[in-house]
Amino acid sequence: MKLLLALTLLLFTPLTANATPVVGETAPDFTAIDSISGNEIKLSGMTGKIVVMEWTNNGCPFVRKHYDSNNMQTLQKETAGDDLVWISVASSAEGKQGYLTSEESNALIKKEGASPTYKILDPSGELGGLYDAKTTPHMFVVDTEGVLRYAGAIDSDSSPRESSIEEATNYVRSAVTSLRKGEKVEVSSTQPYGCSVKYK
Repeated sequence: MKLLLALTLLLFTPLTANATPVVGETAPDFTAIDSISGNEIKLSGMTGKIVVMEWTNNGCPFVRKHYDSNNMQTLQKETAGDDLVWISVASSAEGKQGYLTSEESNALIKKEGASPTYKILDPSGELGGLYDAKTTPHMFVVDTEGVLRYAGAIDSDSSPRESSIEEATNYVRSAVTSLRKGEKVEVSSTQPYGCSVKYK
C-alpha cells in the first residue's frame, strides 16, 4: 500500500483557507506523501519542531549553485537536530525541468549527499500554489508553534556563481539560529531569486 501511495507522488490535502502564506501568521497546513519513505506527513503534526521548507529543481542553475558547492547539504547538516525538520519540495510538472519520480528523487538525494528529513513531489503544483512558491530555491521557516517566521531567498546574493556564497548572508541559517535562541527573526522576508517554479 505504501508503495502505491509513493507511486502517486503526492497525496495533498490543503487544510487552511489562507490564499498565500503570511510571515507572522500560522503557516498553511497540508498533508502529503514523503517520497523517501512513502509515509504520510502533516505539517500540523510537526508542532514542537522548527520546519524548513525548500523548493527545489535539480536542473535549475541557481539550485545547482547551492548543491554543486555543497552549500545546501552543509546547511541541512548544520541545522539538523531533534528540534528541526527539513522538507524539500519539487513542484515541477511532469515533462518539465526538475520533474522526478520517487525512485529518481531518492537516487538524486543519495548522489548529492543531501539530507532532507522529507521530500515531497508536487507535480500538480498544489503545494507550491498554497505557499505561493515562486522560485527554486524558495525558502520558508516555520517556528515550533506553526507560525511562519521567514519566507524568501536562501541568502543575500542572487548571482548564480558559487563564488558568491561565501560572502553572502544566509537568511535561513540566521532564522533558525534566532528561533533556537528564542529571539526574533530580524530579517523575516526577502525577495526570492532563482528559476521560476516549473508549474504545469
